[in-house]
Amino acid sequence: MHMKAINLDGVVMYVSATDDRGVVDAKTRLCFAQKGSRVFARYGGGSVKRGCLVGTLSGSELVFRYTQLEDSGDIHGGRSICEVQRTAQTGLRVIEHFAWSTRSGSGTNIFDEMR
Repeated sequence: MHMKAINLDGVVMYVSATDDRGVVDAKTRLCFAQKGSRVFARYGGGSVKRGCLVGTLSGSELVFRYTQLEDSGDIHGGRSICEVQRTAQTGLRVIEHFAWSTRSGSGTNIFDEMR
């Protein structure tokens, strides 16, 4: 059975699970755009005023760098390696393994498609 290629273009996601070291939360919304293998997203909500990520999607692996302006006025960022899944219950799901570049720590967040 051939799996349909994953395409994040136009997909809106929310953060369904976050790590203690993460800043995003259930109020954060991510709006994705994709052209070919290139992926871009704007995000915000919760303690993130505005953020963006730029990366590539190859098969089910999404790799990106992110930068965000937080409520504190600080700008932080890092890099993520993610697994993109398609589930019957939630549609597309991104399991993000992030590592901060501007503060200590790393962890895992889960984003689910808003339906």
